[in-house]
Amino acid sequence: MTQISTVKFKENEYQMLHFNIKDGVANITLDNAPVNALSGKLIIELKQVLNNLSTDKNVKVIIFDSINPDFFIAHVDINILEEQAILEELGKAAPQGLNIFQAVGEMLREQPQITIVKLKGIARGGGAEFVAAADMSFASLEKGKLSQCEALMGIIPGGGATQYLSSKMTRGRALEVILGADLFDATTAERYGWINRAIPDAEIDTFVDRLAQNIANLPDGVIETTKKVLSPIRNVQGFQLENDGWAALVFNPETARIMKGAIQNGAQTVEGELKLEGILRALNK
Repeated sequence: MTQISTVKFKENEYQMLHFNIKDGVANITLDNAPVNALSGKLIIELKQVLNNLSTDKNVKVIIFDSINPDFFIAHVDINILEEQAILEELGKAAPQGLNIFQAVGEMLREQPQITIVKLKGIARGGGAEFVAAADMSFASLEKGKLSQCEALMGIIPGGGATQYLSSKMTRGRALEVILGADLFDATTAERYGWINRAIPDAEIDTFVDRLAQNIANLPDGVIETTKKVLSPIRNVQGFQLENDGWAALVFNPETARIMKGAIQNGAQTVEGELKLEGILRALNK
């Protein structure tokens, strides 16, 4: 039986998200040109849509993908500090013990629906943390790529990566991801446990859609009970240590120099983001 969403989306409320909700599955497509940087405005829209869907009993699964063929979420917007009013709003709303970036991942993890990321492009930094926070993530074998590149900027991940990765892979691999700061292909990401599966690009849409529909068709109560039994563990001390470590580094003059140099050399443009690790490594020499 076709299930109709009870949430009424107004097109003018969202400038960076597109929706397709049918038969218990909500498809949310990110669209923040040019590279889907995780800006304050995008965080606000993501929070709003997750809040709205959280009360919709007819939506069982939420799939996130990107309108951009090269990028899922490039990383946190380097210019996000210019959005002071939004940052203050997000800071006040963040749960106790979490910064605004950690709050995004934790909201995703605590969503009553099953959340799935369909990764067909690059997700770095805050984008990779979003992927790790989702209940499930599937990457295009040819195009899906992940990176925690913060170390190259003189900081550590500050949006939950230290906590999420340590629950998905060995400590040695998590250290490799964070300190090696390389762009990982989907095959390696699957082997490390970063994602569920790497799937050929020609097959990923069919696979994810079928999985989502199968889950959405389950009897009432099964999804809710399963998520309760397999609830995510929030290590309050771990999140606090991550935030403290990130905050101790983010305002260093060297970090500011690297960020400025990255922008000057093409960061947050399509061409520059395709080779971002190389740009950042050059600035570290």
